[in-house]
Amino acid sequence: MPTMNMIQALNDAHKVVMRADEDVVVFGEDAGYFGGVFRVTEGLQKEFGKQRAFDAPISEGGIVATAVGMAAYGIKPLIEIQFADYIYPGYDQIVSEVAKMRYRTAGEWAMPMVIRTPYGGGIFGGQTHSQSPESLFTHIAGLKVVVPSTPYDAKGLLIAAVEDPDPVIFFEPKRIYNGPFDGHHDRPVKPWSKHPASEVPEGYYTVPLGKASIVREGDAVTVLAYGTMVHVALAAVEEQGLDAEVIDLRTLVPLDIKTIEKSVEKTGRCLIAQEAPRTSGFAAELSALVQERCFYHLEAPVERVTGWDTPYPHAYEWAYFPGPKRLKRALEKVMAD
Repeated sequence: MPTMNMIQALNDAHKVVMRADEDVVVFGEDAGYFGGVFRVTEGLQKEFGKQRAFDAPISEGGIVATAVGMAAYGIKPLIEIQFADYIYPGYDQIVSEVAKMRYRTAGEWAMPMVIRTPYGGGIFGGQTHSQSPESLFTHIAGLKVVVPSTPYDAKGLLIAAVEDPDPVIFFEPKRIYNGPFDGHHDRPVKPWSKHPASEVPEGYYTVPLGKASIVREGDAVTVLAYGTMVHVALAAVEEQGLDAEVIDLRTLVPLDIKTIEKSVEKTGRCLIAQEAPRTSGFAAELSALVQERCFYHLEAPVERVTGWDTPYPHAYEWAYFPGPKRLKRALEKVMAD
């Protein structure tokens, strides 16, 4: 089976859905001829032509609004916002139109569209190229929110997202485009080719939305993570020698709450890791859900490891990034209580 990095897997997913359905179109800033700033859409214009893979003006509001019109008429836009930091000009369209169309038409119109966008830090992008705004979208009824952590999941989840009749916000952790990242920035970069999840089947397959993955089984503590933080969490529990169960959420909305409940009921302890700032982050929602649903099974308070409530710094990126040292301290605390 061929191995792929996440960029190649996402590119292959584009080709699979575009070959299968002529209604799928791809566009965004530099997404056509150039193939995207990270090359996720590379080669699509050459294979499918300028009418199905094309460049858009630098107007995120216009990109999303155009996709809304297309989706309303039965086309399936698969659009790219070049960085999640620049999705905000399109936020009004996403909240007011994309998320509400099925509801406001009593189910007559669907919004079969996917909004892809690279997110997160770890590449020295500073405050305007490192943000993690996923909680702004999990809060909006009518949107599905997906965050893959491996090439295998990235391809399968993107195909599933395109096939879904409802709108999907697809966040791609750019720090792990080319290889898994355990949070140790001072160590050599590891390629995806040495990771088992880089084995990506050719052709069509899907990873279902709303289904988490238990990437490490254990009995001592449950660790909930998504995106880059899955790999950081795995490294942290291995270094601690803990019998921890690590769950990759994969889909934030819909959330696989049953898998979470079953794990926490078994372990009695829970730690949640996110890269986004702490206040009102998705980890807070997860903490509340665990507290509400698993209260009588908990043996210690739920712990959160997150980014800080500041803009993402450039010079002090690794002081901001919730790496293995901070996870280690949180694991020690949740195990000691």
